[in-house]
Amino acid sequence: MLLWAGNSIVGRAVRETVLPFTLAFGRWLGAFLVLTPFALRKAIEERAKILAHVYVLLLLGGLGVGAFNAFLYSGLRYTTATNALLMQATIPPLVLVLGRLLFKDRAAFGQMLGVLLSTIGVTVIVFRGDPGALTRLHVGQGDLLVVCGCLAWALYTVCLRLRPDLRPETFVWITFAIGVLTMAPLATLEASRGAQVVWNWGTAGALVYVALFPSVIAYFLYNGAVAEIGAGAAGQAICLMPLFGAGLAVPLLGEPLRSYHGVAMALILLGVALAAWASGRKANA
Repeated sequence: MLLWAGNSIVGRAVRETVLPFTLAFGRWLGAFLVLTPFALRKAIEERAKILAHVYVLLLLGGLGVGAFNAFLYSGLRYTTATNALLMQATIPPLVLVLGRLLFKDRAAFGQMLGVLLSTIGVTVIVFRGDPGALTRLHVGQGDLLVVCGCLAWALYTVCLRLRPDLRPETFVWITFAIGVLTMAPLATLEASRGAQVVWNWGTAGALVYVALFPSVIAYFLYNGAVAEIGAGAAGQAICLMPLFGAGLAVPLLGEPLRSYHGVAMALILLGVALAAWASGRKANA
């Protein structure tokens, strides 16, 4: 979640130098190339499984790699990194709802309570501790694009149970390849309209960061977490992103921390801990 919080901040920071589909294409191409020496031989060995489950892999790669990042980076052109991080706190309740609708999942009471507490914590940040801010709330184009990305990610999380029995390296490498293939025509369209990458050290550093940390490293961690503790608990941890985002915004963007941030962070952490505890009890029951 820390690495993904940084992804939103970087995406916002380079919005004027790299267009969203080009950034997403560069991210997945870089991640794909980094992983290729470690995954290619294993993918060849598992090619029969890959071909047998190609539609499931296309679904997961299209949702979690293609759609989510296309919506996120597009939204970050029109909304702040903070707003984008807060919008992503809609993912945990979406995971529970979609799990119930699609797979008849039953969430433990502690999980639902944990999601509620974390959602209240995020709401405190959204309204800056002022309930009257509800009347001034404005949801713009960028926020709606990010919410669409959140829906794609929630579907990805819920559908990870359909993942074929492939080695982790093979699975992640295949989904990154799908990300490259889905973003390539969109990035080409941006280029055909005259869009160019403004190259500087900041742009290069941003591409290296998004290719390595929120891609190669974070996807292994997240997929492993879903396998170990389930979609609901792993999805709940996404509420940590606004918390980490606020922490990163202080040194990187110079944004101040207020007292309501402390209250919100405590509620978010309590909600995540409660949901994890409930998931553990459910798994051991």
